[in-house]
Amino acid sequence: MTSPRIHIVTLGVSDLQASRRFYQALGWQPSAASNEHIVFLKGGAGVLALYGRAALADDALADDQPTGFAAVTLARNARSKAEVDSWFADAVAAGARPVKPPQEVFWGGYSSYIADPDGHLWEFAFNPYFVFDEHGNLALPDESP
Repeated sequence: MTSPRIHIVTLGVSDLQASRRFYQALGWQPSAASNEHIVFLKGGAGVLALYGRAALADDALADDQPTGFAAVTLARNARSKAEVDSWFADAVAAGARPVKPPQEVFWGGYSSYIADPDGHLWEFAFNPYFVFDEHGNLALPDESP
């Protein structure tokens, strides 16, 4: 049996080109596999895809019923508080809506939240208890306590 992985996270977006420009302003580079219908952005071991919201709902045979908070966030972990501050400032400069400014948090870390042009929430966090491997991926402990 193979170990579980997330290979692609796809965000349904209202304006594919505007979202492409937003993510490019944050340093994500579109893959040559991208086309006028979908944008693939490589990020470490995974891929972030941007796809028209209505088309994504049609593909999943789901109703497109936007609601407020979708109970999902995406997270990017930083190596320092200063990196969180930098990412937050860059995202806001690129058009993100600030949701929670960078601040100390109850669990001992430092985090912030922004919303992308479609309202998808991103957390930028520094967790002093996490370490990164040589490829920049989170290196979580193998066993639970």
